[in-house]
Amino acid sequence: MNYSTTTLRMVRPFQVSAERVFDAWLNPEMMRKWLFTLEATNKVVKNDPRVGGTWEIVDERGGKEYRAIGEYIEIDQPHKIVLTFKMPQFSESMDEITVELTPIDDGCEMTFTQEMTVPHEENWTEADIEKALVEFHDGSEHGWNLMFMGLKQLVETGKISFEGMEEN
Repeated sequence: MNYSTTTLRMVRPFQVSAERVFDAWLNPEMMRKWLFTLEATNKVVKNDPRVGGTWEIVDERGGKEYRAIGEYIEIDQPHKIVLTFKMPQFSESMDEITVELTPIDDGCEMTFTQEMTVPHEENWTEADIEKALVEFHDGSEHGWNLMFMGLKQLVETGKISFEGMEEN
């Protein structure tokens, strides 16, 4: 199977310490509120936050289960997390995500990078590949943007209110 890769990079400020944001990426009680899932629809959160450890989240929407899994490659508290990410029901391809946290004056800044693997169909042209890369990039950016709005509320206020966060 041929594939291409594209990189999604997003930067977000938080008005809390890097430790607090770092914890939201690794603490199952916090993960279930924002990472690929919401508390109301979450079925499973398993996490073994060490290098070589794995994580798994199962979310149920509209009677269908969505499973996200991965493995930790690097954990440098509270500065950096590198992990793999895959949704086996949609694709065998695996992405790599890097989360870097840098202290700033009133909190921290998160730099999120996702190296995305985009599989090709056999008969695709360069234009088809380009279109898929843009769709994967923009679709992922939209999804992460919603998640990061929830993450920001969670770490800054202790809860997610969902005002303005519903999908249209």
